[in-house]
Amino acid sequence: PFESALVRVGRSGRVSVYTGAMAMGQGLKTILAQITADQLGVRPEDITVVSGDTSTVPLGLGGFASRQTVTAGNSTYLAAKAVREKAIAAAAALLDVPPDNLRIEDGVVREPGKNLSISLLEIADSLAGAPGYKLAAGVSPGLEAAINFETSALTYGLGVHAVELEVEPNTGGVKLLNYVIVNDCGKVINPQTAEGQIHGGVVHGIGNALFEWMGYDENAQPFTMTLSEYLLPTAPEIPPIDVQLVEYPSPKNPLGVKGIGESGTVPAAAAIVSGVEDALRDYKVTIEEIPVNPAKLFELIRRPSATAR
Repeated sequence: PFESALVRVGRSGRVSVYTGAMAMGQGLKTILAQITADQLGVRPEDITVVSGDTSTVPLGLGGFASRQTVTAGNSTYLAAKAVREKAIAAAAALLDVPPDNLRIEDGVVREPGKNLSISLLEIADSLAGAPGYKLAAGVSPGLEAAINFETSALTYGLGVHAVELEVEPNTGGVKLLNYVIVNDCGKVINPQTAEGQIHGGVVHGIGNALFEWMGYDENAQPFTMTLSEYLLPTAPEIPPIDVQLVEYPSPKNPLGVKGIGESGTVPAAAAIVSGVEDALRDYKVTIEEIPVNPAKLFELIRRPSATAR
């Protein structure tokens, strides 16, 4: 239902983002740095993102269910926006200019066209307080903001998967030739990480469809315990994957983003099984269970009235 974010500009001028969300390889730190950088006019690489550390942020729900960009992304966006507004308000008081005249660029608040500016470092230092000096009028101490964005409903990406494949009826072998995805991610924060996440999801889905089978004996003990028994797709089994991102921003959150963490995986098995059935339409093969390994498929080809169970 929510995620936490704290955006802080320290007295050194360093920008930090703290969130209860969990970074686990999905590019979370990259997009939170980008979102913050867009608001504060600094480079993403100059921002430190700390995630999933209860010593810095006590609240957080973790990484699951295609939610991180929707929840943590919007919390970070709103917190960074609040810090931006506070920095401009403080600069306006310190420089004695209207706040509407000020812009933030390269970590500096300035009035365009005039030789008048103050850095985020100087603003943060002034708002940290010093004995004998008062803060800028109307501005509270510290250049930071914490937001727990709560959404009434998570939003998910909509996608279409198409696969081109070949089936060798004499062996039951399946060869994937080409894979195309068109995916609506809402507003795309980072196209490279979005495409990469969908790529990874598709590979996972290929494993679900053709390789990954968990076997148990009569005592309910697993016997597919190593990678020689529990098969995973490797590079030779992966076809060229073409990802086309389309953007239809969500009206459910300020950033307009949608979750795509599972959109690469969920449709993949259905697309592949449909392709196999189409390739074997002359054999009247119907597949009702995955993964579809060559032995199972060969049996179905030989007994076209049977189904995979």
